[in-house]
Amino acid sequence: MRFIVSFLLTAVVSYAAGFYFPWWSIAVAAFLIAVIIPQKPGITFLCAFFSLFFLWSGLSFFISRNNENILAHKLSLLIFNYDSPLILLILTGLTGGLVAGLAGLAGSYLRHRAN
Repeated sequence: MRFIVSFLLTAVVSYAAGFYFPWWSIAVAAFLIAVIIPQKPGITFLCAFFSLFFLWSGLSFFISRNNENILAHKLSLLIFNYDSPLILLILTGLTGGLVAGLAGLAGSYLRHRAN
């Protein structure tokens, strides 16, 4: 139950923070959620990682779909020399997931250290 609550809360807080703060505010959100909701460090990392992976991949998919993948095609050619917008969407999700996962892990370790 804590995994689901933490998963949803991390996604919602990160989404809301993205409107007002820089992109790295997802790390602050994941860190705070990990400090507030006690879980084992590995579970906290997975929760924060998958929460932001799905959030950022989903957001990139909808943004890319709205402009008919024009920018995603051009960026994938520029970055990978290969025309695959799907790889770019997965890479976007991995970036957000790793940032949030490591921040959540740090928050979980801080909570365990304080106890």
